[in-house]
Amino acid sequence: MNNRRLFLLAVVLLAVSVGPQPRTASAGDEWLPISPEELKMTSVPEAPGAPAIYLYRQVDRDDSGQTPHEYNYARIKILTEEGRKNADVEIPFVRENENIHSIRARTIRPDGTIANFEGKAFDKTIVKAKDVKILAKTFTLPDVQVGSIIEYHYMDDLNSGYVYNSHWILSEELFTKRGKFSLKPSKDFALRWSWPAGLPAGTAPPKQEGGGVIRLEAQNISAFQIEDYMPPQNELKYRVDFAYSEDSAEKEPDKFWKKEGKKLNEKVESFTGKRKAMEQAVAEIVGPNDAPEVKLEKIYARVQKVRNTSWETEKTAQEQKREKPKEINNVEDLWKRGYGDGRQINWLFLALARAAGFEAYSVYISARSEYFFNPQMMNPFQLNGDVVLVKLGGKDLYCDPATAFAPLGVLSWPETGVRGLRLDKEGGSWVTTTLPPSSDSRIDRKADLRLTDTGSLEGKVTVTFSGLEALWRRIEERNEDEVNRKKFLEDQVKEYIPVGVEVELANKPDWGSSARTLTAEYDLKVPGWASGAGRRALLPVGLFGGQEKHAFEHANRVHPIYFSYPSEKVDDVKIEIPLDWKVNSLPAVQNVDAKAAVYNLKVENNQGTLRVTRRLNLDLVMVDQKVYPTLRNFFQVVRTGDEEQIVLQPGASAVSN
Repeated sequence: MNNRRLFLLAVVLLAVSVGPQPRTASAGDEWLPISPEELKMTSVPEAPGAPAIYLYRQVDRDDSGQTPHEYNYARIKILTEEGRKNADVEIPFVRENENIHSIRARTIRPDGTIANFEGKAFDKTIVKAKDVKILAKTFTLPDVQVGSIIEYHYMDDLNSGYVYNSHWILSEELFTKRGKFSLKPSKDFALRWSWPAGLPAGTAPPKQEGGGVIRLEAQNISAFQIEDYMPPQNELKYRVDFAYSEDSAEKEPDKFWKKEGKKLNEKVESFTGKRKAMEQAVAEIVGPNDAPEVKLEKIYARVQKVRNTSWETEKTAQEQKREKPKEINNVEDLWKRGYGDGRQINWLFLALARAAGFEAYSVYISARSEYFFNPQMMNPFQLNGDVVLVKLGGKDLYCDPATAFAPLGVLSWPETGVRGLRLDKEGGSWVTTTLPPSSDSRIDRKADLRLTDTGSLEGKVTVTFSGLEALWRRIEERNEDEVNRKKFLEDQVKEYIPVGVEVELANKPDWGSSARTLTAEYDLKVPGWASGAGRRALLPVGLFGGQEKHAFEHANRVHPIYFSYPSEKVDDVKIEIPLDWKVNSLPAVQNVDAKAAVYNLKVENNQGTLRVTRRLNLDLVMVDQKVYPTLRNFFQVVRTGDEEQIVLQPGASAVSN
């Protein structure tokens, strides 16, 4: 059945299932009928003051065919001037896994006349919350006014085999008056479903009907509030998760995972079981007298040179046909051909490490960037990543050579501090990957500046990113050119300094290696950093405190506070003041130790050169919202400390000016 016929079928089902309406939609209708009450609506008592609401949402998911797909329909009522921003529609998607198509949209004006969207949707990177960037199809609906209704629908085709990600997300940023959801499950797997965050009040649990289709209808779904530093949104929203597996009979999670672990281990051992070939490869990589840590470093570095097809940009069908890559069946194939996907590259490292005499295991993990893994769900597809555990010097070292730019023993942040299934022939056991301390993920900012008679700062700044701070930046910019990378690093400095600055990157950072650090050097000018107050000049001490200036300003908090990883910022700022200027007073030393959060600030004067040293240390990941007042008070102390000022007495020439 082609996409057009699927689309028409979805419309027919939509018209039949929507329930009583002022008039009946015929089989050929593209849009559901709109009632006079919807056009006249100015507010809803369940969402007082809402700028806009969803009048209706529908999601019909079909995992039963070779290509899973999902039909989405949305109708939004614009209630206030602020609500008009919903004319800019964003449809999030993952380019590697999804294809959004057949987008149709229209605006119904308050008088009932219609303006159809005739434009084109564009791919755009959007920011949904602080430090969370995703790709979206974007378009703008025409002539949207207060009182208008906007609606759109589209089809989302997913890659074959992507059924493991099947779920309904019930919560949206807008209040939803009515929502309908359905799923036609895959026939290849057994299915379990659950609703980890609960269901909206008054909502009956999902029910499987004739033909195997699962349905749910909900009304008055509260708006989801987005906050900075929050856990993954989908983890917090009302949702229904569907867990596919090959075993529906097993009800006990421990027994389920033992069976699953044995199957996964057989798969790994089948791919890596080329001992002789791996011993020959190891002999080419290491020397007989190398220390164990040196051997492992050499093996890791060599594996990272293997072409990783998982990290390559998406190729066209013609390019793939022209390349005709041969299938990789085991580590010997991979070693000879020099390419493989991410998981195969990790398995190559596993096989080489074992051949070199190390005790090593494959560990299946679930990244914490989108969801938090729950073994009770018995969903093997949630274990969608893998790392390698190597015993070195009596310690566990978790490695992921398939992650570009990751040094030995450093995982990307979503892989840190997560549960994983360490595989063996007995079915494996649960382990937790290492969460590095804040000192391992640092931003060191050193500045050598001079203060001009006009109150500006000028000079050099060096910023060194270490550990995860270096790794995520290299990953973020891996496909960008030199111009974009330069802007990216300059924008970082503009975020640090809470006023307008002139900044120019002065070096060429090492973007392409797996070094533990990434260093950027800048020429910097901060106009008017010192302000005049009569015959005095006031110089704020928190030059790099811009990111903390507006952190946790809101008095109330809805969600837990979530930091991607523990981190540390260390500043060392030297400021040479003009020869005829004097220092009248310095701020008091700040030492605030809240155990998991530490703030230190010290200002010294050494013969006309001021030195400001500052440290902000956060050994935090998840903080309950009940503790929010304490965390907010800590950041208020940080802001107050950063706003402290050095009192200077300008020279005669400056006073006369």
